[in-house]
Amino acid sequence: MNFTDADYFNLSANDERIAKTVRERPAPTIEQIRHVLQTMPSATAIDRRNRALIAFTLLSGARDDAIASVSLKHVDIERRQLNQDAREVRTKNAKTMMTWFFPVGQDIEAIFEDWMHFLRTEMLWGSDDPLFPASKIEVGESGHFENCGLDRKHWKSAAAIREIFRNAFRASGLPYFNPHSFRKTLALYGYKKCSSDFEALKAWSQNLGHTQMLTTLSSYGNVPAERQAEILNGQRMSVMKPSGDSAKLDAETIQSVLAHLAKTLR
Repeated sequence: MNFTDADYFNLSANDERIAKTVRERPAPTIEQIRHVLQTMPSATAIDRRNRALIAFTLLSGARDDAIASVSLKHVDIERRQLNQDAREVRTKNAKTMMTWFFPVGQDIEAIFEDWMHFLRTEMLWGSDDPLFPASKIEVGESGHFENCGLDRKHWKSAAAIREIFRNAFRASGLPYFNPHSFRKTLALYGYKKCSSDFEALKAWSQNLGHTQMLTTLSSYGNVPAERQAEILNGQRMSVMKPSGDSAKLDAETIQSVLAHLAKTLR
């Protein structure tokens, strides 16, 4: 067998570039997430759990599988701190992280604080109980399996969390954004908020669980196409706009032309 025979099965350079192209993953804006929270019901314990779940995902930036395994003891509500202890929390690559809530709004924090207060004072749950418990499924009066409130168990996977997100976004009239997309939302928000402060941007990156800031910028920090166009158009306008002596000259020229026209019309 010749080398050219084996090389026949390799992709061309163009096909390799197409295969490796990174497609832009959409992410919701904070305003869209706030709209979802405002439209979600809060009548039952499960409604309040679902609402607090979405608020906490934005506040913490934690991955959905980690959130499914978090207990009450892992959250310090006074310090707005989340201890993702890999011995108990299903973190990526079993990495232990200490993170703080992102500054995304007091209204969003209030939703989660209300949930914590509900679990501690009304449900009388302890530190080892789940922060976001699974739903209790029992046979109801109809003879069918029904949702009967909260179970004192952690979710076994993040599938139920993604379904809650799907239903919440659909009910609010918005396209579905999965929990992981919130991390891109936070990265873009931090990039805009901390762009002139390297230390703040580094802290923001660490709060997402990234040791290297390059990970945040390369994974989540791509500027959306709309914002890219807005920036370039703004730069173009600033170049085209006359400044300094040229602006003064243009103004003088205009005044001279107007004065000449006035004389002519007389």
